[in-house]
Amino acid sequence: MNYKMKLFSLIIISGVCIMVFLSATSNEKIEIEKENTVLPFYQEATFTPNWLTPNDEELKGFHRIPSFELINQDGEKVTGETFENKIYITDFFFTICPGICPKMTANMSVLQEAFLGNDDVLLLSHSVMPEHDSVSVLKRYAEEQRVISGKWHLVTGERSEIYNLGRDAYFVEEDLGLEKEKEDFLHTENFVLIDKNGFIRGIYNGLNKASIKQLMTDVETLLAED
Repeated sequence: MNYKMKLFSLIIISGVCIMVFLSATSNEKIEIEKENTVLPFYQEATFTPNWLTPNDEELKGFHRIPSFELINQDGEKVTGETFENKIYITDFFFTICPGICPKMTANMSVLQEAFLGNDDVLLLSHSVMPEHDSVSVLKRYAEEQRVISGKWHLVTGERSEIYNLGRDAYFVEEDLGLEKEKEDFLHTENFVLIDKNGFIRGIYNGLNKASIKQLMTDVETLLAED
């Protein structure tokens, strides 16, 4: 084989290698993008991510939000069935909070507006001062904050049930490893994302704009998960 033929063969081989490399790189990029569009599952207060598929057998024994019964700003009963086959975002607040709650409510309003046209996405805000936040107080607050009935539930009820939900179901507090007494006040800026099957899929800082933006993206990911 003369020099020109050898050079031509070398060029062909090099071209094929480059094409194979680019194809592999492209496929790897696609796989990475696929991984980034899957949300983890969480089942304890450390929020250690569990990377499972929605139909994974391991989910049969996984932590879900338990049944509950509360009352919203319209005097209507709100239970786990209210959110059956719904994606929802939940937080804990109280109407006379002078600190973080106004900002949290403002960001919940942003979420309400973002998913206003999607009936599969709901909002749920629990009062941590149910002894003050009666139905009538929540109704007045809802009107002031332009809360849309049926879309965003502001709920009151038994203090013990609300606190148990916050600490043992949603894991909203960040004081990991510290024992909480029943009378200790529950106060947190965290928003929690729940999927249509009652699994926890994300926790977010309800005061942070970037975190709220990520929450919106993650809701869209869950909507596409069906």
